[in-house]
Amino acid sequence: MENILLLIFDILNFGLLVFLWWFSIKNYKALPETIPIHFDFDGKADNFGNKKIFYLMPAVLTVIYFLFAFLLRIPESANYPVLITEENENAQFLIMVIFMRWLFLLVSLIFLNSQDYMLRYSVNDHAKPRVAFSTLLFSIIGSLVILFIFVGLFK
Repeated sequence: MENILLLIFDILNFGLLVFLWWFSIKNYKALPETIPIHFDFDGKADNFGNKKIFYLMPAVLTVIYFLFAFLLRIPESANYPVLITEENENAQFLIMVIFMRWLFLLVSLIFLNSQDYMLRYSVNDHAKPRVAFSTLLFSIIGSLVILFIFVGLFK
């Protein structure tokens, strides 16, 4: 069962990465030469740059994807909040590999939301993000809380 769950996460995460590349390539020509590259807390652009920067998000997410893939191959190298013993090793490693995949999913959604907002704001400075950044940030913080609960239950 756990292998099916991990496979679903892997397919979904790789699909999100491919989708971000597709979205960026598809919409690149529609961008003006200068696009917003940074936003303040109110969602207003406060820094602008060349439209080539539009490819930075998918490039960074690709690097993160390969970093996560590398880290998942060696779960014993992660920093665990509990002592790893022979009794809890399998449970702790499983929690870590599931959480790392979940975390990449959330990071991918943040990148997709930011890329979409950058595109829409480029053509309409009254555009709003589809999902508030605070919602995405709190989902990561909430996931960390749940992670620590699970780690504590299976120590």
